[in-house]
Amino acid sequence: MKRLFSAACAIALASSLAGCATGSRSGAIQAPEVTRFHLGQPIARGQIAIEPFDAADANSIEFRNYATAVARELSRLGWTVVNTVGQSEQVALIDVQQGSREMLASRPPVSIGIGGGTGGWRSGIGGGVSFGVGGGGARELIGTMLEVRIKRRSDGTVFWEGRSTMEARVGTADSDRIVAVNRLAQALFQDFPGESGRTIRAR
Repeated sequence: MKRLFSAACAIALASSLAGCATGSRSGAIQAPEVTRFHLGQPIARGQIAIEPFDAADANSIEFRNYATAVARELSRLGWTVVNTVGQSEQVALIDVQQGSREMLASRPPVSIGIGGGTGGWRSGIGGGVSFGVGGGGARELIGTMLEVRIKRRSDGTVFWEGRSTMEARVGTADSDRIVAVNRLAQALFQDFPGESGRTIRAR
């Protein structure tokens, strides 16, 4: 089986409400939530290029900022990040999604599971995604998601994949895409490669 995960990935931002959140000065209502998948085998470090899921984004300023955040973590872990697109055997594909929703914050939330198994994320190994439901006054949140897949270019095999998500109050530092992605990248590669298939709250 050439690929560990399916090519398609439906983005679902995991979220929690302020009724159970700790909050922070930077605006995030909780620490980033992280899910990772891998084969449980040693991962060789070497040269690696960072490319977007959508090749059309490769020259955008936003992508370069995201790539810098991911490159910092890969370099820390022993990879040599190169700018020669299409030549390195290993490639890290990255995608960032951000969206807003109304936060219902007057009482503790009830968690409703979506998916499970190969559910909400539609990964070959998969994991459920939950959303909080509450009632009362609403405050808008910005949810940001960073996804990274590391694969071999020669055969397209994805051997590590991870996703980190975070919500922050509108207008705070962590609602800014670049700030959020830097924090999400640190969380995603914390204790690399991480426990496969388990969703954790980053420290």
